[in-house]
Amino acid sequence: MELDRALAWLQTTTVATAISENEILFPWIESVHVLAIVLVVGTISIVDLRLLGVASLDRTVRHLMTDVLRYTWGAFAVAAVTGSLMFSSDAVHYAHNFFFRGKLILLALAGLNMAVFHLVGIGDVERWGATGQTPVAAKAAAAVSLLVWIAVVAFGRGIGFTMH
Repeated sequence: MELDRALAWLQTTTVATAISENEILFPWIESVHVLAIVLVVGTISIVDLRLLGVASLDRTVRHLMTDVLRYTWGAFAVAAVTGSLMFSSDAVHYAHNFFFRGKLILLALAGLNMAVFHLVGIGDVERWGATGQTPVAAKAAAAVSLLVWIAVVAFGRGIGFTMH
């Protein structure tokens, strides 16, 4: 299969070989990845819980999103880079791992949920965000977001337990 050949090439690159052969490099990259994911999920959860009417009710949705989401995007960039580095170290096996594939699908679902919310669900956030009366569609997007990100973390852990 062409994909497997490309992945085999990827894992023989200098960077990938250094990561896979060095006893300490992979654990450090993984640690940074986990910390970045914690920041991603934590900041997204702050916004989701506000949309659900559970937390941060003293702040408008727009203000909270403005304050928090820049950290989310920064942490997501770090998680993407570190995740890619870990993937490169054993690309063929990762690509065939059920939990890795599931995590990628869940990340795509999280992105789609976010895109739909920002394109159509956010609506007149200035009006409803100030009143604390979040529309049902925004609450649904927040609930889906929380569930999907919990699943992303669970599948990520599954990768760690099944890659040997």
